[in-house]
Amino acid sequence: MIEITAHPEGCVLPVRVQPGARRTGIVGEQAGALKVAVTAPPQDGRANKAVIEVVHETLGIKRSQVELLSGLTSRDKKVLIRGLAKDDLDALIASVLSQ
Repeated sequence: MIEITAHPEGCVLPVRVQPGARRTGIVGEQAGALKVAVTAPPQDGRANKAVIEVVHETLGIKRSQVELLSGLTSRDKKVLIRGLAKDDLDALIASVLSQ
């Protein structure tokens, strides 16, 4: 189960990143976080930018709604999803993971 927490602007989504992967996309759930694979290397913030792109494209939300809160140099990141309630984000993630 992904441990989404409430935030005054929306929700905080924990993300576990797999940089340098063969394909980009949401892989599943790992240790209470959404596992995201990106082809970008973990250099110069390229993997961080790729994570934001994957999250906004896959969940069908605007890029401006997604912001990296913490974990700039770590595989474990906290991503702020603006304008979505926890239940709405849970439903979006469940639909993506069930595909």
